[in-house]
Amino acid sequence: MPDYVVQRLMEALNRRRRSVNGSRVLLLGLAYKPNTGDARESPALRVAELLLELGADVHAADPHLVEPMPVDPRLVRVELTAQELAAADAVVVLTDHDGFDYDLVAERSAYVLDCRRRLARRDSVELL
Repeated sequence: MPDYVVQRLMEALNRRRRSVNGSRVLLLGLAYKPNTGDARESPALRVAELLLELGADVHAADPHLVEPMPVDPRLVRVELTAQELAAADAVVVLTDHDGFDYDLVAERSAYVLDCRRRLARRDSVELL
């Protein structure tokens, strides 16, 4: 599934005349399950790894994860803010933590690939 998510994101960025290489991608949730901090065997880590290999500037927000985390040091951990959402070329919802403000995500994001179906479909939101 991580390969499929990255493929869909690449296609969406291409439709917007952007390449993955150089794009800023904000991942929402790195944990394996919602509302936990357990990232062991999380597919989200593979998504992050693939995007980094393709040259994306990858940021991730996850309110439940604790350090240390087994992920590439190029991944930038951030808080979910309006500024982070606005700065991202794409936002990918990977783990549907209840603590995320999904209304803010929908309002402030240029494009969202929602892998958890937490948002309503609209021009800037694509459901997986």
